[in-house]
Amino acid sequence: MVEASMMTGIFISDKAKERVSKLLSEENKGTDYFVRVSVVSGGCSGLTYKMDFDNEVKQGDQVFEDKGMKLVTDRKSILYLFNTTLDFSDGLNGKGFHFINPNANRTCACGESFSV
Repeated sequence: MVEASMMTGIFISDKAKERVSKLLSEENKGTDYFVRVSVVSGGCSGLTYKMDFDNEVKQGDQVFEDKGMKLVTDRKSILYLFNTTLDFSDGLNGKGFHFINPNANRTCACGESFSV
């Protein structure tokens, strides 16, 4: 039995939302733009994350909203991204977006790729 309180979808941290909003503003992207995340083959662990800004939802896309931010992925990628959180770090150990993915059972040393 699945608990009713169990989280489902794709999520964004407060810090990532703040950075995405800033980037959209700097690039003069309107309110119709959203974050598109996907998984593609590649990297030393087999799969790698891809993140873009887009303003067109394609047929078969899975659309989620978290903290007022629209997050979209394709039907294939959601199998790898279910319950994943997009985060942003600006610390000394590296600056940039990264994914907190409970589905990944192995990641490479650089954190750019994963496997399930």
